[in-house]
Amino acid sequence: MALDPIYLATAIEAALAAGRIQRAYFRSHLTIEKKGPIDLVTAADLEVEREFRALVKQRFPSHVVLGEEGADRSAPPESGVCWIIDPVDGTTNFAHGLAIFCVSIALEVDGRTEVGVVFDPMAGELFTAERDQGAWLNGRRLAVTRSDALIDSLLVTGFPYSRRHGRREQVEIFAAFLEQARAVRRLGSAALDLAYVAAGRFDAFWEEGLHPWDIAAGALIVSEAGGLVTDYLGAPLALARGQIVASNGAVHPRVLEVIQRVAARQPSDGSF
Repeated sequence: MALDPIYLATAIEAALAAGRIQRAYFRSHLTIEKKGPIDLVTAADLEVEREFRALVKQRFPSHVVLGEEGADRSAPPESGVCWIIDPVDGTTNFAHGLAIFCVSIALEVDGRTEVGVVFDPMAGELFTAERDQGAWLNGRRLAVTRSDALIDSLLVTGFPYSRRHGRREQVEIFAAFLEQARAVRRLGSAALDLAYVAAGRFDAFWEEGLHPWDIAAGALIVSEAGGLVTDYLGAPLALARGQIVASNGAVHPRVLEVIQRVAARQPSDGSF
């Protein structure tokens, strides 16, 4: 059954509104607070999420909202309708005046992501997807690359805010890819990393220690662009686990092989 078009329209409307707020605050005298030693939150994060929650409450009173800055930071419910928002994905970049950030909005229905929108207000790039309807950038259909060799691939990754989250293993995986891939980048916005895989700018992305709002929208956009999204073991993506490999599909086995080979050399902490 086709999804009511009001849902994608609402996600786009909210993303564009969020972009206007982000641009208004960007490179201004921001109020910045810490949620952790290196995990920041700005006035822009709070205002975007507050406005989004108000919109959903007015338009869809029975819907749940899961957001990065909300009091409830648990996994999305398994049933019902849930909106998932990262009001500023790339807050550290944003706070430092680096123009690599976005808003990420997804809609889950009964535990399955049906709509994904990622908007980069500085580049004016709106990435959208609906399940089984393809992925789009400003009205142009997206498709992943076809590279099946790491040496021909441009990869991207990120590191979690927790300094205790398997940092040694992450660095060793990064180093392993540096030896085998054409190049590896680290942009600081998981949602944009995923959108760029969908757009064919990267061949693959991997990261762990993520939250549903970091990856829900981007994962759908990659899938709808013809890519493949799994966890580190190649199993279907589980948002609550926070571990993702997203690729063009062709290079996916090689990416998993490198990650698993490095992980096999590490003392087990039960997280992989």
